[in-house]
Amino acid sequence: MYTVLVQRGGGPVEQAGTVEPRWLEPDAPEVVWVDIEAPTEADRALLADVFGFHELAVEDALSEIHYPKIETYPGLLYLILHGIRPCEGGFETQDVDFLIGRNYLVTVHRGPSRSIAAERQTAVRRPELFAEGPMSICQRIVHHLVDHYGPEVDRLEACLEAIETEVFAHAGPETLRELLRLKRDVAALRRVTLPQRDAVARLARRELPEISEALGYRFRDVFDQLVRLSEEAMLLQDRATGLVDAYLSNQSNRLNQVMKILTIISTIFMPLTVLTGIWGMNVALPVLPGGPEAQIWWVIGLMGVLAAAMLLVFRRLRWL
Repeated sequence: MYTVLVQRGGGPVEQAGTVEPRWLEPDAPEVVWVDIEAPTEADRALLADVFGFHELAVEDALSEIHYPKIETYPGLLYLILHGIRPCEGGFETQDVDFLIGRNYLVTVHRGPSRSIAAERQTAVRRPELFAEGPMSICQRIVHHLVDHYGPEVDRLEACLEAIETEVFAHAGPETLRELLRLKRDVAALRRVTLPQRDAVARLARRELPEISEALGYRFRDVFDQLVRLSEEAMLLQDRATGLVDAYLSNQSNRLNQVMKILTIISTIFMPLTVLTGIWGMNVALPVLPGGPEAQIWWVIGLMGVLAAAMLLVFRRLRWL
């Protein structure tokens, strides 16, 4: 499914049903934007035959997943960036392909895009912005894409702070599962922002002839945002790794405490077991004062005194 927006001679932006080949001629005055959502093999003819894109660019545009990059073909600038959207349990990213020519822009994406929907409404409402050309439209979409990363980064930071409190309080297996899920999200964020920063850096430095000086300044602003996002992603990943290490260290310390208590209990009962074994032997034993009825109390008393003495020694040695 695709949507075609066209502007003729600086007039209003209109929606068309198809792309007219005359709009793509070298001296055509129209500005054309074609947005393809959930592309299929049926869209290959539009990209390859109508627009005449290189076969490698067509293959990449129809592929599901690509990391951010920028490539050039004769008369074509091909840019891949990733948008972000919240989903159940976190967020997900999707790649948005930009194929930019002299007077046309083709965007390709698998699912709904908030950034493209917002820019489409702006284009209809403010045709003077649409008249600035396809590269300007691309810059505004990229700006929206990057802006949507901010709330997700803030959410990740808030979740890490909440888990940080749990790790040192009453952390359990559920805490570890949540922490590992956040660590996976942060790693995914970093994998996207770093190459995306590098791709936009080429646009900000005006390495390509399609970028005017004014657009270079605007892409520089987007680049600054991506630098900040990539740095925050690295910091969040370091925090997540540190929290995992702290959780495992905390669990190890708790296990050591339990093992210490069990070892002390076992150590105390070892001499008590010797006493009960001796008095349980079927041989003549020394008789303590008080007669037969008092023997059991003598044994219990000896066991109590021995246990108390051992606990006192452990306390003096700072084992307790």
